[in-house]
Amino acid sequence: MNKYSIYIFVFFILSCSEKKTSEEAFKEPVHPEAIIENTSIVILGTIQDAGSPQIGCTKDCCIDLFENPDNSRQVTSLGLIDTEHNKTYLFEATPDIAAQMKMLTRYQIGSDKETADGIFLTHAHIGHYTGLMYLGKEAIDANNIPLYVMPKMKEFLTTNGPWAQLVSRNNVQLYEMKNESAVKLSESLEVTPILVPHRDEYSETVGYKIKGPNKSALFIPDIDKWEKWNKNIIDEIKQVDYAFLDATFYSGKELENRDITQIPHPFIIESLEKFKGVSSKEKSKIIFIHFNHTNPVINPESEESKLVIELGFRIGKIRDVFEL
Repeated sequence: MNKYSIYIFVFFILSCSEKKTSEEAFKEPVHPEAIIENTSIVILGTIQDAGSPQIGCTKDCCIDLFENPDNSRQVTSLGLIDTEHNKTYLFEATPDIAAQMKMLTRYQIGSDKETADGIFLTHAHIGHYTGLMYLGKEAIDANNIPLYVMPKMKEFLTTNGPWAQLVSRNNVQLYEMKNESAVKLSESLEVTPILVPHRDEYSETVGYKIKGPNKSALFIPDIDKWEKWNKNIIDEIKQVDYAFLDATFYSGKELENRDITQIPHPFIIESLEKFKGVSSKEKSKIIFIHFNHTNPVINPESEESKLVIELGFRIGKIRDVFEL
């Protein structure tokens, strides 16, 4: 074997080795998240509608993320896994629906389905419904996915393009809900919409109560202020085991170029004050979600994040699982 043959042989060996290493690195098991044995909720995203990093942002919170994206920065969504019937349900159709649907359906052991068995929408703001576009002809061209909506949301989807095309082509099948009327998904699983005050330009806004075999949850990703609601949020928390609550901004100091009064949400500091008198048990039920890209609690090492945890509350993280 001459020296050129040796070089070729060595190159072939190294190439094969590198190829094998690369394939092993990217090879995933069929169900990498298959660790759920009981009906559960899983967090599929915690970020506000516009994502993180956010378009046009020149602050430190986003600069590095444009060059080094963080896959955990998904827009707020919950997944519901019905292990008894091997079904999954998605709460919100976010711009990150492709990754979130994949994450969710991988919990369905023994199933090759790529779509959830139903989607529940809260309202018509961009982070909560625009992912529906990926169910259409240009993408998966879905077949009659059940889509649970309130009356004004139904009207919005059926009278405006491109959403009306999803209905006319049977990509989705609309199921109209009523305020505080439960949708029974099975004998042991039901979902109840609850109207909440928010900027309802195109639709009403709802939160959800999710009742499972043994536990229940409250999901309110968007609301103007707790005081504007016709219900007492503390009483509502007492009735459930988990409360996933709007925490868009930590305080009113985060936005320098916007009038924050035009985009009202309960600041975390307001919620901390409102809930300071409740028991440690009730505090531990509260999981803050729906963080604007400026919110310091996204960083677990921030002083704000540490304070929230020290006070007995929880900060939602992607893939966190809560048994029902």
